[in-house]
Amino acid sequence: MDFPLLDIRYDGKRIAYLDSAATSQKPAQVIESISDYYKTYNANIHRGIYKISEKATEVYIGSKEKAAKLINAGSYSEIVYTKNATDAINLAAIGWGNRNIKEGDHILITEMEHHSNIVPWQMLAKKNGAVLDYVDVDRSAYTLNEESLEKGLAKSPKIFAFTHVSNVLGTVNDAKRLTKMAHDAGALVLLDGAQSVPHMKVDIRDIGADLFAFSSHKMLGPAGIGVLRAERSFLEGMDPMITGGDMILSVEKQSSTWNDVPWKFEAGTPNIEGGVGFGAAIDYLNAVGMDNIQKHEIEITKYALDALGTDDKVRVYGPDIKSGVRGGIISFSIKGVHPHDIATIFDSHGIAIRTGHHCAMPLVRSVLGLPAAARMSFYLYNNEEEVDRAVQAIKSVKEIFHVG
Repeated sequence: MDFPLLDIRYDGKRIAYLDSAATSQKPAQVIESISDYYKTYNANIHRGIYKISEKATEVYIGSKEKAAKLINAGSYSEIVYTKNATDAINLAAIGWGNRNIKEGDHILITEMEHHSNIVPWQMLAKKNGAVLDYVDVDRSAYTLNEESLEKGLAKSPKIFAFTHVSNVLGTVNDAKRLTKMAHDAGALVLLDGAQSVPHMKVDIRDIGADLFAFSSHKMLGPAGIGVLRAERSFLEGMDPMITGGDMILSVEKQSSTWNDVPWKFEAGTPNIEGGVGFGAAIDYLNAVGMDNIQKHEIEITKYALDALGTDDKVRVYGPDIKSGVRGGIISFSIKGVHPHDIATIFDSHGIAIRTGHHCAMPLVRSVLGLPAAARMSFYLYNNEEEVDRAVQAIKSVKEIFHVG
């Protein structure tokens, strides 16, 4: 087993980790790469002219090259390292938005967004006097409502920010089509890839999104490092969010000159070990194959949906798996049982799931009509036996709460 944590047993039960939409487990190869950095070439980057500093710089930049290749970006100069996808979206909203969003401008997002792709635009709209509009989610198909989308784009928004894959519904949006529609309406596009890059092959140049955010910790890598991708010319027209060392070419007493991209956005000593581990995670994903990962997740999800579909006391939210627009995420509820109680009983079976609003309150409360939901999310290390255990845990929930 490449994933040490998944060998852990609680009360004799091997843990079944069904919460990869929140964060993924890390293979030994990633853990060892970080340990090796600390043991054999721990040094700051871009500064030293001694061997271990040069090696640290080479591996760190190499991880950017791997990230660029993974999503088919032009070069590593298009890869800005941030703390996570949230930080990347905030950088876009501040670095681009403060320059370009004016009073009366429209910003378009969707009801299925994570808070990370809602709150930065709320803040920007409030600060600059812009209008924040939403594309509705269809209450039965759990996809974006086409009429609402067309109405939103008809207002000529400056930017359309939307998720590639919903972290609650598993809905896979047609990012290429939506990007073209937005561009035709004169809008730029920010695409949140936090739930897509770990699970499927993503070609960002084919999609055409202007700004693209994703995060290492959801794709087998360490926490504390994420990506904002944009073409070099676009990044050159953005302002840095944080200033200080390493993001400058020169500093005078009254003025400073920024460094070249992407470095002008990476102030201070970066998360070097994060870059090292991120590169190792990308190597692991490439070795397995993104197409193979996606195929496996679709199979597991179908297996789980088939099992849950026979239970009339369990309600599942999200598109039909046969639609081809569903990823490996299943949010569900059990009649008369609070999701936190569901998770507690799952935990007693050695199964880790997520409950709550999943940082998507407008979706869970307004679209699903729930205070909270339970969620299972799958990845390359999950299997059918773990789904069978989840089904047994649901039976236990119904027995304990007398759901008949």
